[in-house]
Amino acid sequence: MQIIKAEVTPVVLKLRRPVCMGGLPSINVVTAVFLRIETRDGKNAWGCTVAHPDLTGEKPDDLIRMCQAGADRTLDLHPTNIEYSLSELAPVVGESPAALCVFDLAFHDLLGLAAGMPLHRLLGGYRDRIQTSVTIPLSSLQERVELARQYAGQGFRMLKIKGGLDPVEDVELVRAIRLALPHHVLRLDADGGYSVEQALGVARALKDDLEMLEQPTPAADLDGLRQVTRNSPVPVLADQSLSGPVSALELAARRSVNGLSVKIATCGGLRCARQIDAIARAARIFTLVSCLVEPALLIAAGLSFALSSRNVRYGDLDGHLDLLNDPTLAGFRLEDGWLVATDVPGLGCTVQLD
Repeated sequence: MQIIKAEVTPVVLKLRRPVCMGGLPSINVVTAVFLRIETRDGKNAWGCTVAHPDLTGEKPDDLIRMCQAGADRTLDLHPTNIEYSLSELAPVVGESPAALCVFDLAFHDLLGLAAGMPLHRLLGGYRDRIQTSVTIPLSSLQERVELARQYAGQGFRMLKIKGGLDPVEDVELVRAIRLALPHHVLRLDADGGYSVEQALGVARALKDDLEMLEQPTPAADLDGLRQVTRNSPVPVLADQSLSGPVSALELAARRSVNGLSVKIATCGGLRCARQIDAIARAARIFTLVSCLVEPALLIAAGLSFALSSRNVRYGDLDGHLDLLNDPTLAGFRLEDGWLVATDVPGLGCTVQLD
């Protein structure tokens, strides 16, 4: 199988509403980079990645340049030799996880097309659907309670509440949402905003209300994260502390967390996500598949990974819901808060670019 064309297309995607996270500027637009590879036998596969300068440090212009350099090199590679091809591309794109992700997804999509199988089955086929949470971003308490009610009306039964700026206000907010929606599953994501003492205070105050507490302490403070995990009555997950398989191994070896939150775009694609999940499984800690604000093509990749592994217990794959001009035509379905895969080969998506 020979690649005859590799086209890189950046797209600026607008959001329905700004996304606010603790300590960072509001996200109003996202730069996505799509890759289409065409083979001599007429197959077209798609990859995608995103630039989030304030979250990941990946600047749009730099990411586009690296993706274009990788696309030029791709013409000399055999796309279904994924391990070798990604190893060859890594130095070309400066070891950028976001840039590697676009090629990883396109190669896996093509592998599924060549096999005539949906990717979630090709990777393991443990299930065909998973329940996802939906995110309640930072805003006023009243606005967030109302947004939670709206999402509940749309069928979502799991809510991920953003916090980390003020632990007292976070406790008040979670209790207000719990009062409004007594039967919903609630998760709290502090985005590294707490001290150890604050994190434990929040966990103890909300031990009957929270399913999990995500990234309570700063990303680099692994000792603090471990202290919280050891003493928290609520399961603790690493998010920003996890950057790839090496950090996953350190977190697992130190018993720093109860679970790992994996994002396809930030870890470098499906290959690295599966390595992280294997480490988590060996350490007997669970995996949550999460996302950035990103197109549905990336969500489809996260879903394929989530459905392939028994160790993936949780889904947080809502990053496409507020995008207004996503060119992805998704093959998966969203039904009452559940993401349901289809049997379309590969990632199951097509992309319509102008």
